[in-house]
Amino acid sequence: MSQAASSDVVLYEKRDRVAVITLNRPERLNAWTGELGHWYWTHLDAAKNDPDVRAIVVTGAGRGFCSGADMDVLQGIGAGRRDEAPVRSEHQTYTLSVPKLVVAAINGACAGLGLVQATMADVRFAADTAKFTTAFSRRGLIAEHGLGWVLPKLVGPSRALDLLLSARVILAEEAREMGLVNQVCAPEALLDTVLQYVTDVVDNVSPTSIAVMKRQVWQGVQSSMAESNELADQVMAASLKAPDFKEGVASFLEKRKPQFAPVSE
Repeated sequence: MSQAASSDVVLYEKRDRVAVITLNRPERLNAWTGELGHWYWTHLDAAKNDPDVRAIVVTGAGRGFCSGADMDVLQGIGAGRRDEAPVRSEHQTYTLSVPKLVVAAINGACAGLGLVQATMADVRFAADTAKFTTAFSRRGLIAEHGLGWVLPKLVGPSRALDLLLSARVILAEEAREMGLVNQVCAPEALLDTVLQYVTDVVDNVSPTSIAVMKRQVWQGVQSSMAESNELADQVMAASLKAPDFKEGVASFLEKRKPQFAPVSE
């Protein structure tokens, strides 16, 4: 295990080939501020650009994953003040462009901007004590930061409208049933379960395949079937000629773990 440079509000840790990013304002349920956002994007890019990192886990310290935008910040905005944030700021959909597996380990309260952040991960695991809410409509706001685009694609338009319009609180099991999270487990087992899942992917899946398939999925929901098929045909023809394909077949036949190269799009 190695520790990279970190701030107080977001921690960054490398566990073999997995980067663990932890939102670290537990006294505020990891509520989002400009400073937290700055360090989150900074550490996300560090993991993205590190060839030794094959997957990224995002979680929260203490009882919350992320309770949304910090209420002090929201009150300041309502009063006409701006959050004095560091220079680094990205749209939440930026996470979708990261060409590596991103898994959210949702350990507790996941609301508003925190829910947005969780939906931008590729896969979501939740503690069975976690609670979810969009929150926006009960603050006089709308579906912010791409949630109105991504949520219907995860749970369907009708369920998305229920969650957005009512802003009701749902528990982890209902979130799993509607497809908002992939798996629910005991709080004490959450991170170990996520790391077990991620390690299996890291050990056995081509990083290039992950990068290309993420692009296929997210471009696919914005394009026609014909355009999606054309892209798939192009990247499939290229993948059949790539070293990863030969290694994937050889490792299967030889009953060993594959030795895939870093992303080579």
